[in-house]
Formats: sequence, structure tokens, C-alpha cells
Amino acid sequence: MRNAVSWSKRILIFSVLALMLVAVLMRDEIHRLVAVNTLFEKDKIVKNFSSLDEAFDSQKISRGTGGVSELAKGEPLELAEDVTRWIADRTVTSLLILHKGQIVHESYHLDTKPEDLRIGWALSKPYISALVGVLLKDGTIGSLDDLAVQYVPSLRNTAYEGARITDLLQMTSGVAFSEKYLDYDSDINRMGRELALGGELDGFAASLTGKRSEPGEDWQYVSIDAHVLSMVLRSASGKTMADLLSDKIIRPLGLEMEPYVLSDASGTAFTMGGLNKTTRDFARFALLYQEMGQYFGNQIVPKDWVTVSTKPQAPTQPGEMGYGYHWWVPKNAEPGQFFASGIYGQYIFVDQNRDVVIVSTAADLSFEEAGVNEANIKLFQEIARSL
Repeated sequence: MRNAVSWSKRILIFSVLALMLVAVLMRDEIHRLVAVNTLFEKDKIVKNFSSLDEAFDSQKISRGTGGVSELAKGEPLELAEDVTRWIADRTVTSLLILHKGQIVHESYHLDTKPEDLRIGWALSKPYISALVGVLLKDGTIGSLDDLAVQYVPSLRNTAYEGARITDLLQMTSGVAFSEKYLDYDSDINRMGRELALGGELDGFAASLTGKRSEPGEDWQYVSIDAHVLSMVLRSASGKTMADLLSDKIIRPLGLEMEPYVLSDASGTAFTMGGLNKTTRDFARFALLYQEMGQYFGNQIVPKDWVTVSTKPQAPTQPGEMGYGYHWWVPKNAEPGQFFASGIYGQYIFVDQNRDVVIVSTAADLSFEEAGVNEANIKLFQEIARSL
């Protein structure tokens, strides 16, 4: 009997030690998995969105050694009552409004600060689009009609067989992919767990074989198309996305703070949604598009690319918002109006004719409720008209 008890104790001790060893060896993976599962909790989401580099792998994007392009202050705008109410209702963490390149309103909420590097989510996608325009102009990419597999052979015999660069830009690849953010088993959340547990995003993309349609036939917003586009850009240029962004976009903009991008365990940047910048530095990118690709006299993105990428290109359904090359166009948009939006209420809104740029960040848990996105855009249009 004593021997039986002794062996039971030994087994228990060995089991505990084994679990402790696993916990030590997999502490990073466990930490990231816990971070993923608590990322959007109500009492943590605001702080989390300012500190994702503490939970996930990331890469800094060099801002260079040049000076900061100062944003001048203009005549202060008194916010209308509905805007003030919107800030509270939509859990807005920052709001920055520029008119004629000058700041007319800047505010930070829920204990956030101007120097916070906030996660942009899909605000990252127009940066990929901008790089396509730059690399197309300099001949690194031959044509928008080039097939993705010409640059990334590992995509052969996958759902991306036959998809062109233009299909990736306007999200008409035809890949079967669920983008339901609040569904634990959706493809977008499976990809998030892949990122958290040390998987590789390139491998995840190449594992997709299901198609809902042939490339170019119909439109469906699927973020993985933007990652595949980054695979094309990396292969064509021989550079990482962090280096491409730094060389072609970030350095010329004269940012205040060095941004970073989340990455997978292999060091591949999560550029489809992982860019983290200050609100002001997101605004500098918006000003680049406000000024048709020019910034402080320097043509960074080709003018014709700005024009074509911010016009409806994708075959969205009648009555839906338009979609260009990773830029949205509002319903009943006035000329020169376009925007980018990220989950949980991140926005860049541009009204070129009125010379207005609006950037807002948020932690809005109700962002997917019917009508919320349309109401947000309508508010931005009203602000632009008031100026």
C-alpha cells in the first residue's frame, strides 16, 4: 500500500514538473494566446490597442534621421454637439481634423495620449496599395495584370492560382475566406491564432485551396488578399515590407515617432492589418493622398495612382459602398471623398475638394452593428462640409 501511494506521489510530481517544463518552453506562445483571447475585452481593449508590441512579435519601421514635418495649427474648430456625443458613444480614443493642412481639432480620450502608437488594423492596407503604385511606376512590378504566381511560385495549386495583382488590390481573388470578426471559427480568426501561436502567414495563405468564384468575377472583402499582395511585393523587390515601407513611404513623410508593424514568428510583417502609428502620423499619410501623392513638394506616390486607387474599381453590389485599390468610397460620395477603415472604429477620411483630412481611432465594441459604419462616414462628411 505504501509503495502504491509512493508511486502515485511520484507520478503527480513528474506530471507537475512536465507541465512546468512545457509552460517554460512555450511561455511566449502561451502569452500570445492569452493576449489574443483577451485582446478585445471591454476593460482592456483601449490599453491593448496602444501596446500590441508587448504581446506580439513586431518590427520597427525606420523613420530615418530626417526632421519632422510639422503640422501647423489652424483656427480651432468648435465641435458640434453631435460630434461630442459620437466621441462618447463610439468609444473614440482620438480625433484629429485638418483643414488646408492645418490642425483645427485634436483630442485624445480614455487616457490615450498623442504619442500612443495605435493599431490601425485595416488602415494598413492603403499603405500596401501605395507601394504597388510606387513599384509599378519604377518597373519593379511589370503590370497589374501579372499573375501573383509569377512572383510567388508557392501559390501554384492554391486558391490564388489565376489571381492577378489587380484582383488582390480590389479583392476579387475569388478565394473562399470568412471575414467574420466575431466568429471564433472564422478564417480571419484562425489566421489570428496562427499569428499568435508562432505560425507563418505565408504558409497560411498558401494553404488556402477553396474558391467561391473565379478571379475577377465578383467582390468580397477578404483581408488575406492584402497579405498575398505583400508576398508579391516582397518577391518582386527582394526587400521586406518593413524596409519597403520605410524607404518608399515612411521616411519621406517626416513622422514624429518610429512606427512598428506586427509580425509572425518567422519575421514576416503582418502588413494587412498590423501597422501601429500615432494619430498625427496616420494623418501625414492621409495628407499625402489629399495632395495627390505629393508631400512638402516631394512626389512620393504617383499622381495617377492616387486617382485610380481612390475611385470605385471593384464590382461591389449596387447600393453598397465603392471599393478602389484598398480604399473605400462612400455611398453618394462627393468628388474627391474616400476613406480607409479598420475594425473597432479606426478611420482615415479624405475630402480633397474641401481640403479636409480626418483621422479617428477607437475601441468600439459595437463597430459591426448595422448602420454604424455608414453613420460614422456621414458624420465625417458633415464635419468636412462645416469647414
